[in-house]
Amino acid sequence: MKEKKNIMKVIGLRKRYPEFFLNNISFHLESGKITGLIGANGMGKSTTIKLLLQIIKADDGEIYFQNRNILENKDISYKRKIGYVGENTDFFSQCRLNDIKKFYQSFYPDWIEDDYKVISNKLGIKSNYKMKDLSKGMRMKFNLCLALSHRPKLLLMDEPTSGLDPLVRNEVLYILKEQVRKYGTSILFSSHIIEDMEKIADYLIFIHQGKIIEQCEAKKILNQGISIDMYLENLIKQKGDKL
Repeated sequence: MKEKKNIMKVIGLRKRYPEFFLNNISFHLESGKITGLIGANGMGKSTTIKLLLQIIKADDGEIYFQNRNILENKDISYKRKIGYVGENTDFFSQCRLNDIKKFYQSFYPDWIEDDYKVISNKLGIKSNYKMKDLSKGMRMKFNLCLALSHRPKLLLMDEPTSGLDPLVRNEVLYILKEQVRKYGTSILFSSHIIEDMEKIADYLIFIHQGKIIEQCEAKKILNQGISIDMYLENLIKQKGDKL
């Protein structure tokens, strides 16, 4: 039996705000797999991903990326191996996509121009457009193209398909599955859109009121013939009072 390898391991992660507490978050991300981080808005998904990227500072806990505790090491070169796509795509609104691409590319020594060309062609991205001229869906696809063109070992996605039409979402999901198949990319995909998770997730992490209430393989749920949203609803009923 092939031993499972983890790309990232999170232990006891905590972050307290005046009205919200992300409490004792622990999970692992298996290499070459897609993991869905599921929960309603405001339950801690975005806070968790911002902590993984060190956009915000954790109050306590450990984060290991490729067996290295990134919270204890000041060297941030590991970030070159991580891609990120979020819901907010309003940066550089007056710039042309080609200029944004060149700026982004300068931070990644492993940038592969051919990958950018292939993915941008598949997604219909026109480099002479300005960011402000793009629809929300096209902005997200452009950000995905940037994130994948340096072949990250880990891709973190924070509600990237929120508000997008089903056709655009399906395009994105197809690209993600291709990335995993070709390059063994590991993906953490946070969303409250359960339909997306049912299509691509290998593993699921359920988060509610700042705590992880269960982690499991997606097929464990789908093989039972119940939907993921119904499973989450039942989890909250069973464990919600104990949180």
